[in-house]
This record gives sequence, structure tokens and C-alpha cells, in this order.
Amino acid sequence: MESGTVVEYIDQQQIVISAVLDVKQKRLRLLTESNREVTMSEGRISYASQSRINVNAGRDAIIEKLKETASRRELLKEKINIRELWELLNEEHEWIDLKTMTEYCFSGPVTSDHESAVIRSFFENRMYFKFNNNQFFPNSEQQVELILAQKKEEERRQKIIERGGDWIKNTIKAPHPSVPEEMQEVVDIVKSYYLFEKESKTSDVGKAILARAGIDLNEQIFKFFIKLGIWDENENLDLLRMEIPRDFSKRIEDYIIGLKAPEDINAFGQNRRDLTALDIITIDGEFTKDFDDALSIEKENDHYILGVHIIDVDHYIKKGDILDQCGLNRGSSIYMPDMTIPMLPRILSEDICSLKKGEIRPAISTMIRLNRFHEIIDSEIVPSIIRVKRQLNYNETCQMIETDEDIKTLYLCAKTFRESRLKAGAIQITLPDINISFTENSMVNVSSNDKESLSRILVSELMIMANSISGKFLGEHGVPAIFRSQPEPKARLYHGESDSLFLNYMQRKQVSRVIIGFEPEYHSGLGVHAYVTCTSPIRRYFDLVTQRQIKSILGMEAPYTREEIMLVYQTLEQTLANVGKTQYMRHRYWLLKYLEGQKGQKTDAIVLDKRKDAYFVLLMAYMIEWKLPGRGLKMKPQDLIQIVIQHADARKDLLSVFPG
Repeated sequence: MESGTVVEYIDQQQIVISAVLDVKQKRLRLLTESNREVTMSEGRISYASQSRINVNAGRDAIIEKLKETASRRELLKEKINIRELWELLNEEHEWIDLKTMTEYCFSGPVTSDHESAVIRSFFENRMYFKFNNNQFFPNSEQQVELILAQKKEEERRQKIIERGGDWIKNTIKAPHPSVPEEMQEVVDIVKSYYLFEKESKTSDVGKAILARAGIDLNEQIFKFFIKLGIWDENENLDLLRMEIPRDFSKRIEDYIIGLKAPEDINAFGQNRRDLTALDIITIDGEFTKDFDDALSIEKENDHYILGVHIIDVDHYIKKGDILDQCGLNRGSSIYMPDMTIPMLPRILSEDICSLKKGEIRPAISTMIRLNRFHEIIDSEIVPSIIRVKRQLNYNETCQMIETDEDIKTLYLCAKTFRESRLKAGAIQITLPDINISFTENSMVNVSSNDKESLSRILVSELMIMANSISGKFLGEHGVPAIFRSQPEPKARLYHGESDSLFLNYMQRKQVSRVIIGFEPEYHSGLGVHAYVTCTSPIRRYFDLVTQRQIKSILGMEAPYTREEIMLVYQTLEQTLANVGKTQYMRHRYWLLKYLEGQKGQKTDAIVLDKRKDAYFVLLMAYMIEWKLPGRGLKMKPQDLIQIVIQHADARKDLLSVFPG
């Protein structure tokens, strides 16, 4: 290439015309029509003209000549009708060179200006031809339709960005904004971008809308959505991010219309044991509505018969039906301080499938024979019909342990069973339960419950007993199920039980992860040789699956195969992880929300560990672990200290504390 050659190159999606001033080792020094000198390799040139400019004529003359040339080429470009060319050539299935295409476009002699006009025209309009190295290939009709649709979508996208960005910019500071119907899509896009950021399917549009509005992706948008009435101040964003449904679909709602529990005892089949004469009780929290387990105790000669009765949810929900699929999709009920999301519709979880006082219900009953020392002799699992006589809460039960003979005996059975587990190597980790409640004017209250109250020991131990007996029963019959096992802890800080909060908390950090398997294995944490969960089929889908496997041994149900059990587990693994995270994060949110109002208040803490210039401490009243700046402090694990709440922000998951 020689000096004076008129060339074109692409810069920022624009064709730039220029003249070659100098050539050195295939590097070109160019002067553009905008009076800018640039240097580039020959490889970047998109078109080189046959015509030349006298580079000795002076800079202004060169620029004027370039502008004249560009103007001629633009005028020629306007004469080209690419669609007509495509209609003529779209059945050609080979590349067309620049010279041939120029001859199609113009009659008579063609010059470099004509060729450049062709390149300019095809560069601007890529709908009908592929364009590569000054060669052209006609697109098929289907390709043209697709490109046209993409172009329309891009135009629509740009319109959304412009209108949406301008609307947010003009509305965000308004005192009482609302969402016009035509802006609903904008709101949905920005909401998705706020929640999922780069993972949002429309993240590029959301980002562009906010850029046009001149705001960052931060609490400005969150507050804007509050003003619009889309979210409230305490919106549970984890539910939205994990796409956890709060309500049931219309299909489910339509399906459950008219469902009711049978009142006739014969409606539950002839092969159930009638246990309606037993004094059966439920023991739950004060506000519980979904009662899925109940207890009974009776004395026979020199031994006792302990009954653990679980509602037969499978009687109402058959494998594969619409309600079963609903349970499989949700995996578990979700319990949060400000909201409960049931696994099953409330007409089932709180009515038809709930062991309500005085109502006849089908159950699967584990009947356990114990000697006069409350030690297990043997057991059987039977399908049954039951009627709850008493509905008690934990506080009532605690007060009755010394005065009510049945409750006292149930507690002694539970106490003896715990002792046997501890002898077998179980580790009892006892930590306070932190309860969060709300006053009538929505103020947050925080209180703690003793997990080791006698009534809670009674219930938890008898449920462990029933679950371990069920695990053994399934294992002995070779029926696959979702078994839980646990290897030995990484370290044992104590044997059996300890009343030290520090040791209990640190021991929890040392236990091994629970392993899910499909045959029974030893569970070191509980000290039992087989363990499943089957006592909460209203609340946990795994428990419903286990109940069906037990019923298959009783001849009432076709069992799941091992492959089907594995598929259920794989289907629910991530769902249940999301449930656990949602419950944990919501509990933490409301704790921090409470601590927002405790600025300057002192609270007791226990030192857990020291790392570099900080200590990790446990705020005992809230059972929350946090980092304490430790420069200049000398403390050791187990030290009891006082700290001061400096700052808390629940939305940002922040807490600052300093030594008191």
C-alpha cells in the first residue's frame, strides 16, 4: 500500500475514511476526514480505493478531498436497495464478491466510490446478507425472519430502557408514587435485577434502566419499591430469591374445595386397630395448629404399653396425585417468626390431617412394650384409628408431670430412653431456643425457651424412640428408605451431657455432618443403630415417604423402589437446603431487627475463640455469634464478658459490638 491511497476502516461501529500518509513495515500512518492522525496495521483496513490523493497538497486539502469522497459515497449508498437485491439473489448458495455485487447494484462503469457505497450499505443493513471480508452471502427466508424479530425486540428493549429509566428518574423522589400499567414490565425487570443481579434473565436491561435513571443498585431501589407498595420494610427477599411460593396454585385451591374428614369410623377400612378408647394426648407449642403426633400410655400387669401415634397422611394423599406433587415441590413446611408456609394446604395440615381433639383420625401407631423400669421390651407398628382426648401445650404438661400419672409415666419412659442412648454413645447438645414474637403494634420481642424443660424432653425423646424403632423395622424388612446416620464427632468435648453453655455450643461445631443413605447405619449423635424421620408427615415430605414405606410392609401400600427413593432425595436436596437457609436467615433478620433498637445497651457474652485482632463471642441472650474487635484485649475462651451494642442493620446483615 502506498502513500496517498484512500482507505476505510471500522472504528466503534462506524466506517472512517482516511488517507495514507506513510507506510513503515506494514504499519500505516493515516489522516482521517476529522483531522485526526492514527497509526494501525494494514490488517485493520476494510477497504482500499484505487484512487489516490496528493499528500503533498497540504493537510487542509487532503481533509477536504476526503470529505468530498465520503459525501459522494454516501449519496451512492442511498441508491442501493438491499431488499430488492436479496429477493433477486436469495436462492444463490455461494459467496458473492465485491466486484460482482457492485455490478448488481449499479449499471455502467463502477469505481472505488461505487464499491465503497456497497460496503457502507451492507455494513449498515445486516438483515439480508452475511458480510465478511467484502464478500456477501444471502440469508435464507427463515434467517431473515429471525433477524427481523431480533431487530424488533432490540427496538422494544431500547424503548423499555429509555421510558423505564426516565420514569424511575422522575418518580423515585415523588412522595406517593404509583405504577402505571405501561411501567409494570419495567418494575418486574428492575425487581428481578435487584434480586438476582447478573443471574437475572434481563440483567442487561435492568442495569441499563438504572444507568439511564442515574441510580445504583442499592437500597435506593429497595426504598423505591416500598414507596410503590410492591414490598414492605421487612420484605422477605430470600423467599423471592429462592422462588419459594407462599400461596397454593388455583389448581390446588380448586382441588381441595369440599374436602373434609370422614366422620364414620368404617370409612378408614377394616384392617385398622381401633384405639379410640385410649387416653391419647398431643403436646405441642401454644400456637400449634398442625398436630401430627400424639402419645398414649397404659399399664398392663407388670409392664406398660406406650403408643406413639402419627396421622396417616397417606390415607388422604396418594402417591403421585396433585396434592402429593404439591408436597414434593415444597418439601417441607417453613417456620419463620413472622410467617408459616405449610407444605400442604391448611385445610389438610390444620384440619383433615391434624390430630384435633375429639376427631376420629387414621393413624400409624407404634406400640412399645416396656418393663416396670420403663425399658423397651419389644414393639409393633400397626395401622389404627384414634381419637385425641387431650390437647396440651408444653407449659401445661410441665405443670402436670408430678400430678398426672400418665404424663409422669410418659416422662419416665422418655428419661430412661435418653439414659440408654447416652450409654450407647449419644451426645446430648442442649442450647436455649430463641423465640421471636411480635406485640400488637408490631414491636419485636425476643425471649428464650429452655429446650430441656421436662415436657420438651418427654416429646423429643419419644419421637426419637419412634423414629429409631421405625428405622429398625424398615431395615429388618429390607425396605429402602431415607435413613439418617452420623459418623463419630471430630472431637468429644464431654461425654453424655454437660450443663456448660460453652461446651454445648463448641461441641455442636465438632459433630460430623448427617449422612443420608438408603439402608440403616449407626447414628453416633443419637446413639441408635437405625434412624429415619416419620413423625411429621404433615410438615416434611421425607416423613410422608417413610410412612408409605412402613405401610407397604403392613400390606397397605406399594413400596417405593430404591431408585424412586433416591430420586425423591435428589429432587428435594436443594429445595430443603433453601428451606433451611430461609428459616435461618429470617430468624437472624428479626434478631438483628430487635438489636437495632438496643443501641448502647449492654449484654452478656461468652468468648469462643481468638483470631488475629478479633475475638468471636456468643451473645448469650440471643444465641448469635459475632466478631468483637480485640485490639488491646486479653481474653481466653469461656471468659464471660459484657459487650455493648453499637450498631445493627437487619437489612444489611450488620452488627457492631464493642467491649462493655
